[in-house]
Amino acid sequence: MENSLSIKKTTKRKTLPLAFFLRAKDTILGSKYELSLVICGPTLSRRYNKALRRKDRATNILSFPLTKKSGEILLDLTTTKRDAPKFAMDEKTFAGFLFIHGLLHLKGYEHGSTMERLEKKYVQLFFPRAKLPYV
Repeated sequence: MENSLSIKKTTKRKTLPLAFFLRAKDTILGSKYELSLVICGPTLSRRYNKALRRKDRATNILSFPLTKKSGEILLDLTTTKRDAPKFAMDEKTFAGFLFIHGLLHLKGYEHGSTMERLEKKYVQLFFPRAKLPYV
């Protein structure tokens, strides 16, 4: 089967293994969903956030559906590192949580109790020892 996940890394920061990203994507969106993941820093996330959401600031995660079966996620590792302590998580677990969060948005979920329940489910699946602050 052809890989339906492409990753472009524009930062030198270490991140989670490719296997996590592929497994999470396939578990939440399915193996046929085509996902582009850009692992970036605050300059790129700010530019996208400003252009597409009219918010002039860097953000830790952005997700954009392109079609029903494809989308793109930008994961800003610098902002993720800064924000992780606010959520009582280490940097890598928080990056994984954010990726899951972005995938759920691509699946069509909005912020709320259903999304939080699914975040908890998937974080526990991929990071069994992690605790979410709202759980």
